[in-house]
Amino acid sequence: MKTKFKNFFDGEHRPRVLVVGDLILDEYIWGGVTRISPEAPVPILESRSENLTLGGAANVANNLVALGCEVVLVGAIGQDEKGDRLLGLIQNRGVETEGIFRFVHRPTTSKIRIIAHSQQILRIDKEDNRPITEKTEKKIIEFIKKVLPGVDGAICSDYQKGILTPKIIKTLVTGCRKYKKHVIVDPKSSDFSLYQGASVLTPNQKEVERSVPIKIGNEEDLERAAEYLLSLTRAEALLITRGKDGMTLYRNKEKPVPIATEAKEVFDVTGAGDTVVSVFGMSLFVGFSFEEAAWLSNMAAGIVVGKLGTAVVTLEEINEFLREEMLRTSHIVLKLDEVKKIVSLAKSIDKTVVFTNGCFDIIHGGHIEFLQKARALGDLLVVGLNSDSSVKKIKGESRPIKSQQERANILSALKYIDYITIFDEATPENLIREIRPDILVKGDDYKIDEVVGREIVEGYGARVELIPIVKGLSTTNTLEKILKSNAPGKKNSP
Repeated sequence: MKTKFKNFFDGEHRPRVLVVGDLILDEYIWGGVTRISPEAPVPILESRSENLTLGGAANVANNLVALGCEVVLVGAIGQDEKGDRLLGLIQNRGVETEGIFRFVHRPTTSKIRIIAHSQQILRIDKEDNRPITEKTEKKIIEFIKKVLPGVDGAICSDYQKGILTPKIIKTLVTGCRKYKKHVIVDPKSSDFSLYQGASVLTPNQKEVERSVPIKIGNEEDLERAAEYLLSLTRAEALLITRGKDGMTLYRNKEKPVPIATEAKEVFDVTGAGDTVVSVFGMSLFVGFSFEEAAWLSNMAAGIVVGKLGTAVVTLEEINEFLREEMLRTSHIVLKLDEVKKIVSLAKSIDKTVVFTNGCFDIIHGGHIEFLQKARALGDLLVVGLNSDSSVKKIKGESRPIKSQQERANILSALKYIDYITIFDEATPENLIREIRPDILVKGDDYKIDEVVGREIVEGYGARVELIPIVKGLSTTNTLEKILKSNAPGKKNSP
């Protein structure tokens, strides 16, 4: 059965996403500076090229299209040349533009960036931030109500340019709740009460600091601020982006989940927030958990800040990044959280994950053959290894013969095993729930109904495989032979 991870990357299911927000035309003038003006102490830019790109909510739509989504974009532009150019760029990306309306008395919002030697030296903003007229507001609300039943989720991109009035936000949030759809908000207002009822908000840390009556000086302060905003907005989650410190996911009554930055080198942070909300939103819409969606969006942001100008990240770039990440993981014995990340990576590039577990107290030929056959069933074999205390619960106080570290070291030397994680429980049920393997493997000395975790894996569409074991080979038999050969009065061969 195809996993949600595969669906995300192979385009099998193309999410239809509604994006509502401020549409911006990003203009870039590129050149070089070699002298200072004689008229004033300012650099003279020798212009070499110019280009136009999508900004604001239009850039969110652009990111979603690059990820393979169908996008319905809602907003407004001026009846001017910049508006015509912006609309043309949006239509060229294949975005549905029926929900884009034209202003009568205000210009298209634009940002002109001057770039010298790959460094932004000046930005010029042309905008009118007054709230939109009731007539335009009514058109947008009617359109949202019309299209909302036919989308998989919605993203609200607020750049504080006047489009997202309280009535429009309320319409979007109320409609998404009615149809049981996620609505993700990238907020710019310091009054987060405007976004009450949203599923997730994705502010950066500075935006959080402006919106709470708490001075943020450390992690504890930030956690209190997150709790305050979750209570205020009644959101399910808050994803705070933190620049070089990555991002942190907060959920009600759960421990914060810190996610380290993935950026190798930062050239330009322009549009990184748009990439985060796009990837996070799409991930939720296709079935990822909040934590998985946060990790993927953080990784995508790490890619896009390595580009210059307003940019997007593609599925091909995400795939390549994931492959490199897997190759960088050199350790075999990992903690559960690390294994979960590796498994997510593997599934996201369509790898089949196989899981088995055992004490593996004294490795023998039967173990080797079993593990070899298990690995042959998929692309990645994860072994759950019973800890010393776990073995004692199962086998008695005389076991294990070898410590968990010795057993893990021996298993690590086997080429058939990709990753090992040690667990303390008597059964691997918790590991199976967390790792969610595609195939759960046991020896055929078990019956299918006796396999611990069978109901778990079958419950999410995976399967159990029984592998023929080598008869007469077991740790117990091996120990009995050793004891007999060393019994008092027994002569051993030299």
